[in-house]
Amino acid sequence: MIPIFIVAATFGGATWDWSTEYSNSVLINSWGGGALTLGPALMIIFRQKYPRWWFDFNVEVARFWARISAYLALLREEYPSTDDQQAVTLEFVYPDVENDLNRWLPIVKWLLAIPHYIVLVILIIIALIAIIVAWFAILFTGHYPRGLFDFVVGVGRWGYRVQAYAFLLSTDRYPPFSMG
Repeated sequence: MIPIFIVAATFGGATWDWSTEYSNSVLINSWGGGALTLGPALMIIFRQKYPRWWFDFNVEVARFWARISAYLALLREEYPSTDDQQAVTLEFVYPDVENDLNRWLPIVKWLLAIPHYIVLVILIIIALIAIIVAWFAILFTGHYPRGLFDFVVGVGRWGYRVQAYAFLLSTDRYPPFSMG
């Protein structure tokens, strides 16, 4: 995974760092939610525009990270492609900025999504445990237990809906608190 993380890190979507605070070494992953969020936010606020090329670029970066996440979560066996869609799909609707988006909401969307972040942190921890259990299940039975698979996929869906709202800025519809 090292080569694909190096490629993905060039998009600015995540940062990896070792923390040695209190003598414990911990790998920290900070997901920025999108390669270029500030530019589109400013365009929406001041010009009521979201350039299509910028939107498409951010969607492709989100799709790339979805492929990486699916691979790491043992949901897919093929190595994440940098350009092919593969079996992991994400669809975000290009917004009609003047009619569908409130021009001032990008200022606070990230703040309004804080309840989702809290719940998602807990769910991601549980999903990591589920992935470890699934790894052993796959090792011994050759199959990913359906309930664990559906749970991990559901957490991912929830996270991408929050990303579409708070960082991709493709919708003003507040994401539901659900994995479906």
